[in-house]
Amino acid sequence: MIDVQRLRIFREVARQGSFNRAAAVLRLTPSAVSQQISALERSLGAGVVCRSTRGIEVTEAGRVLVEAADVIAAELESAEREIARLASVGPRLTIATFASGGQRLLPGALTRFSALHPEASITVLESEPDEALLQVRSGEADVGLSYHFEGPPPVSPDDRSGLTWTPLLDDPMWVVLPAGHRLAGRDEIAMADLAGERFVQGCLTATDMIGHHAALAGFEVDVACRSTDYVFAQALVRVGVGVSLIPQTALLADAAGLEMVPLEAPRPSRRIGVATARRRSADPLTQALLAALSQEVGDPSRIAG
Repeated sequence: MIDVQRLRIFREVARQGSFNRAAAVLRLTPSAVSQQISALERSLGAGVVCRSTRGIEVTEAGRVLVEAADVIAAELESAEREIARLASVGPRLTIATFASGGQRLLPGALTRFSALHPEASITVLESEPDEALLQVRSGEADVGLSYHFEGPPPVSPDDRSGLTWTPLLDDPMWVVLPAGHRLAGRDEIAMADLAGERFVQGCLTATDMIGHHAALAGFEVDVACRSTDYVFAQALVRVGVGVSLIPQTALLADAAGLEMVPLEAPRPSRRIGVATARRRSADPLTQALLAALSQEVGDPSRIAG
């Protein structure tokens, strides 16, 4: 039988790529960590790490064990949270979300949710999309609001880490222009019409997608600013630094000094969805929030910019 404590130590070693760094996180000595990994390998009859002067590398057997360790750690975290919930005054739900999704989708959904479950205590974690998935996988969050751009969703149907992906919304990119721009006033703008413009980027993970669509339209993107904040990007557009492609749910409600025009099809889009743990598939609070989010995206007037 695998010792859970040794499994926890190995998981941290694999995450840190070093006995010394893992020891610092776990507040153990590097020697104690090394001894625990050796004992784990003896119990398994297989090596889980390759040691070198540059650190450690996880073996194929170790990678199998890491996947199992992640699932076990998440199950234990979930059990601890459930026990704490039972011992507390009421049920709890923790939601990890990216900022623009939280701003546009969560308020209405949480209003619906709280009307049905006023006894529930809600915690919201602002997280990057990848981080939200990790938080759900580890049990730190119950629900993760995330997104991806073109390509397959971040959680596959046969995901081995125990996550389920529920698509919510295709969030099309709009063109944001400074007031008085030559393209202002159009019903739609073709990507090719933006050739020669300088671009203000509001999301680094969208760079390749925008570059791909620009290439299909026959031009290369000229970047004026690389930002990780759509609000900041639109503030720069307002003062004439450049133009920007912004998902519809991230458009500013105050459009003073800006022109916001839909991009002509075929247009790039941000695909928003929810990650949940399969182990919580029957949890009533999780299901209630999923239903509330689905109702929210079914009412476009509530999420339009």
